[in-house]
Amino acid sequence: MIRESLYQVIRRPHVSEKTARVGADSNQYVFEVEKSASKTDIRQAIEALFEVQVRDVTVVNIPAKRKTFRGRPGARNAWKKAYVRLADGQSIDLVDGEQA
Repeated sequence: MIRESLYQVIRRPHVSEKTARVGADSNQYVFEVEKSASKTDIRQAIEALFEVQVRDVTVVNIPAKRKTFRGRPGARNAWKKAYVRLADGQSIDLVDGEQA
């Protein structure tokens, strides 16, 4: 894959309390990804960008959330997130963006 297309597949890491717990317990990292990306695309992008071995990829589609803005109905954007489990002994340093 071309490096620019890798950055289009993986948008950003998703950081929350749940992702911190999942990362500590089972060596998984969570990323916001392009809605059209497949598991194979995500695996190839993570392996190329961070130079690690991906063991498993799980994808979750997050639907648009209905909200009201100043009395008018609206919706937040729908998005897709990927749980990426790495091989044993591998890790990603998300602060520097390099392998740890």
